Amino acid sequence: MRQFIEIFLIFARVGIFTFGGGFSMLPLLQRDLVEKRGWLTDAEVVDFFSLGQCLPGIIAINTSIFIGHKQGGRAGGIAAALGVLFPSVTVILIIAAFIARFSDIPEVQSAFSGIRVCVCALIVNAVTKLWKSSIVDKASFVVFVAAFAVAVFINFPVALLILAAAIIGISIKALRRHGKK
Repeated sequence: MRQFIEIFLIFARVGIFTFGGGFSMLPLLQRDLVEKRGWLTDAEVVDFFSLGQCLPGIIAINTSIFIGHKQGGRAGGIAAALGVLFPSVTVILIIAAFIARFSDIPEVQSAFSGIRVCVCALIVNAVTKLWKSSIVDKASFVVFVAAFAVAVFINFPVALLILAAAIIGISIKALRRHGKK
């Protein structure tokens, strides 16, 4: 039972700071689950996050379910999903009750602007840490550049982009295996 409470609390903390979408959870996951607890590797964080993004639904919930399930089975997945969801729902309900009264206040608008900038900085930090475990050779760098270009310049579905990258990764591995024979 203690394990599930720990999973819930970890993901509740992640949920509290997941402003700006699922990407803002990356640095928190990396720090809490890779560096502090050793539950995951950087590569596993990237894998779970990629899968979470491919599937229908909210990235943070999908990713939390994968990670919670890895750590505590089905109950761990449920605890993680409830944990990441609880703070968001609570904050949304509170904000919804008062937003109409405060949204025009310049300080409130400035606060949200500051939060968005901070989230961008956290995402850049997570990307630089995850880069080391993801870009391991020239082929992975080429896949990265191609995926980045498609994501930035072409309106291409993210799920298909990740699927294409997976197929390319499998193909590269097969070609390397075939080349060694």
